[in-house]
Amino acid sequence: MNTKQTSNRGFIWMLAGLISVGPLAVDAYLPAMPAIADSLGVSIHQIELTLSIYLVGFALGQLIGGPLSDRYGRRITIFSGLALYIAGSLVAAMSDTIQLLWAARLLQAFGGGMGVVNTMAVVRDLYSGREAAKALSRVVAIMMAAPLVAPFLGSALLLVSGWRSIFIGLGIYAALLLAALVWMLPETRQAATGPSKSPLKRYLEVLKHRPVLGFLAATAFSQASMFAFITGSSLLYMEYYEVSAQVFPFVFGANILVLILCNRLNVRLLAKASPLRILGFGQGVQLVTGSLLLLIFIIQPPPLWVTVGLIMLFIGMQGLIIANGISSAAEYFPHSAATTSAVMNASGFAMGAVAGGAVGILGDGSPLPLLGVMAASPVLGIALRRLLHRGLDLTETSKAEASKAKISN
Repeated sequence: MNTKQTSNRGFIWMLAGLISVGPLAVDAYLPAMPAIADSLGVSIHQIELTLSIYLVGFALGQLIGGPLSDRYGRRITIFSGLALYIAGSLVAAMSDTIQLLWAARLLQAFGGGMGVVNTMAVVRDLYSGREAAKALSRVVAIMMAAPLVAPFLGSALLLVSGWRSIFIGLGIYAALLLAALVWMLPETRQAATGPSKSPLKRYLEVLKHRPVLGFLAATAFSQASMFAFITGSSLLYMEYYEVSAQVFPFVFGANILVLILCNRLNVRLLAKASPLRILGFGQGVQLVTGSLLLLIFIIQPPPLWVTVGLIMLFIGMQGLIIANGISSAAEYFPHSAATTSAVMNASGFAMGAVAGGAVGILGDGSPLPLLGVMAASPVLGIALRRLLHRGLDLTETSKAEASKAKISN
């Protein structure tokens, strides 16, 4: 299959639907967290832990699904992952203890990770360089409808039929997606030449690669800040600012609207600037806005509209960071695209789990722990990226390494 055959909108929408299983499972139940806590007789912090567990499972699913995809193909890995996701969703809907809900979320996340890791792999199978970044940005721009719509759907289902229906809805969505992909998704994996490499060897090659590690640091810490916000968003808006469950989707969804706009902006910027330059700009804006928000809260907590506006800008920069970071890293290992994508995405979700856990552990009823984690993330991401990329000509290195990878693989 060539690029022309797969550049139609239907194909992009199909990939967006696949990558959407992650944000749907994360965002749909956010308005229901207090209700789930009441139903199971536990604290909201124990419910918040289901998000960290989900992120860990999602990371593990990608780490295992990536090499499996590179070896056995995209289709079988995606289909297996979606089947596990469906099973986890249904078990979550039937959970009557917090422990069973934790286990169900882990299974759901593991299957989702196996499926989602293939999105970038399919893009890299068909595109390269700026075209890969543009294609991924288009996929992500469409995918952003999921976290925008998910809280509204979650609130509606919670109001009409209770929190369990949210997980049933997630299972139905995945089942419909699985049926569509079985019918429409071609096998895009490129046949490798020479002996097949073990998953461990593939991972070691990626993890020893300085340019890739620099991009990994940039995307992982940026994702950590986003998941820190997602973890603490209910506390920040619904408890600190006393926003109702019906209004919460609006203030939360405002971030997604800006993220969609920034993804569209990224596509346009790529016609004039390199992915690395755009990525650096996005990190810089996150650094400034995160630091400013923390400083304002320390001096005098601002009104809701100020907090919402600064967080919108902060989260929106994901649109300039994630697609450019992942696509730049994938350039170095064209025949191990799923493995490289797994390392990048799993690192982001793992850092998100750590950041979300830190928000919960440090939680004192105020927004300061959340804002502190958000502000620290771009500082670490920028420092590590610059340290790892110091002294490297990334443009020339990318071309040389990509050529070498094609030969060696």
